[in-house]
Amino acid sequence: MPPIKRLLVANRGELVVRIARTCRALGIECIALVPDDQSRAWWARQTDEVVPLPGSYLDADAVLHAARQAQADAIHPGYGFLAENADFADAVEAAGMIWVGPPGSAMRALGDKQQGRHLAASVGVPTLPGYDGDEQTNERLAAEASRIGYPVLVKPSAGGGGKGMHLVRDAAALPEALAQARREAAAAFGDERLILERYLERPRHVEVQLLLDAHGEGVHLGERDCSLQRRHQKVIEEAPSPAVDAALRERLGDAALRLALAAGYVGAGTAEFLLDDRGDFFFLEVNARLQVEHPVTELVTGRDLVADQLRLAAGEPLGFARADVTLSGHAIEARIYAEDPWADFLPATGQIVEARWPIGEGLRVDAGIGAGDVIGPRYDPLLAKVLAHGPTREEAIERLTAALRQTAVTGLTTNRGFLVRLLEVAEVRDGDARTDTIERLWQPADEPDLTDRLFGAAAAALSTDRAATSVTSGFRLNGPRRVAIRLGRDERLVDADAAALGGIGWSTDGGRALLDLDGRAFEAALATPPTVDSAMSQAQREHGSVAAVVAPMPGAVLAVRVAAGDDVEPGQTLVVLEAMKMENAVTAPAAATVTHVLVVPGQQVQRGDPLVELD
Repeated sequence: MPPIKRLLVANRGELVVRIARTCRALGIECIALVPDDQSRAWWARQTDEVVPLPGSYLDADAVLHAARQAQADAIHPGYGFLAENADFADAVEAAGMIWVGPPGSAMRALGDKQQGRHLAASVGVPTLPGYDGDEQTNERLAAEASRIGYPVLVKPSAGGGGKGMHLVRDAAALPEALAQARREAAAAFGDERLILERYLERPRHVEVQLLLDAHGEGVHLGERDCSLQRRHQKVIEEAPSPAVDAALRERLGDAALRLALAAGYVGAGTAEFLLDDRGDFFFLEVNARLQVEHPVTELVTGRDLVADQLRLAAGEPLGFARADVTLSGHAIEARIYAEDPWADFLPATGQIVEARWPIGEGLRVDAGIGAGDVIGPRYDPLLAKVLAHGPTREEAIERLTAALRQTAVTGLTTNRGFLVRLLEVAEVRDGDARTDTIERLWQPADEPDLTDRLFGAAAAALSTDRAATSVTSGFRLNGPRRVAIRLGRDERLVDADAAALGGIGWSTDGGRALLDLDGRAFEAALATPPTVDSAMSQAQREHGSVAAVVAPMPGAVLAVRVAAGDDVEPGQTLVVLEAMKMENAVTAPAAATVTHVLVVPGQQVQRGDPLVELD
């Protein structure tokens, strides 16, 4: 094949920036594919060229048309979207371009969970008891779930990333789980097919990085441990796994290579397994693409997996053997998500005012955001990845913990503080994390009252803006400036003491203070004198009997589960919203009676919009 000279990345966010970095090192022109709603995003300006995408990243015809317009000679699909779509892979090659990924035939054999289970069984790789047949009726799936035995996992056959995956512990919950899984699978992957698997209690999740060339040679690069997950999506990953010794590593690697070679796989891929306490492992799936967590393998092996992908896609031989692969030290990665761990990990939206990343020995940041970016509900909430490498696991964890404390994203809530706390959990420190660790141990207790700290920090931040504070601040001889601050519905006159900003990320913007406290975003502003109207409005809010349940994020109303006059219990679902291709239940805060339903299915709502009124 001719060498790749112009590469189009059919994806968005941090991965585009990551691929562009390797392209620059190799002298390859990197082209970003950018829809209208991403045209001003920071990541879209980090490549050599931009080509518009008139539509969605799931629109194969639009992506191919854009690639032709850009005169690209290769397409890198990244992860998600069309990355594991075998028909798209075939279409790229039929159009005369190089597909940076495995051939469509290998995807059909492995990338699909249903076909992957069939192939694993044929080459002697163990799988969990399950159902992977073609009949997809509710009746057949219910019968199969009873045969397998509860609890079971419902999974989309296509795609990955935990989207559409649901744990079902009894037969009564199965119909709703099947309906929700189908909706989410169709939205994320354009494919409603499901499989069932017996749920393995408290396993570890390990995966093996593979590289295979078009000449029948392949190697594995060791394993990653991805046990720390929430909602079946990975949060922290590390390499090597603290639960895998040299002998088990080779058993896992041999099983992964058997699968890939039997499928005629070419390129980079990842075989995922569940590992129990006896050292037995069970095949889950092969991700026929680059993984989000690939950098931890790069840090311990010294390889550039994107460069390897490009070489193998261009037909070059692998060029090294398993004996040439050595693992050096330990690497750990934390994913920075736009989500609120203190509110059941609901997606967070907003505009980024400033992003500050850590710098230090053994640190790496793969970011996809910058100041001014608007984070909405349409795309995955992954913002960046912060990584640390060290000679030992303990040192890598210490470096990552310190790095996360230095990180600040102001303007919206992230999971940064949650990640710091997770790394301090004894089970995590001891290398004994399991797939249920977060679910079991993350129970956000009642937080101490942060009001005084936030007011102090806002006053200190806003006092730096002398013009803005000249009217509302008070000068005091031999004392700190006093600033009138509004935080939510509360207003105070506060001393502007710079010490109050310790441990808080902050930015100022036009008389506002944007604060990042443990990843949670708060906004304060300079207070203005009250008006008659504002005072009346405040009084109505404080003394009225009606409580409005509001949207916690922008999204589309999928379902309304109550009507006026209904009595509801605490935690009962009132409305279901779709945001970032996931369904989110909005529940009743307390026992009450529904007085008004203010939305209908299909309606778009913004964060803070009232959905239901309760009395």
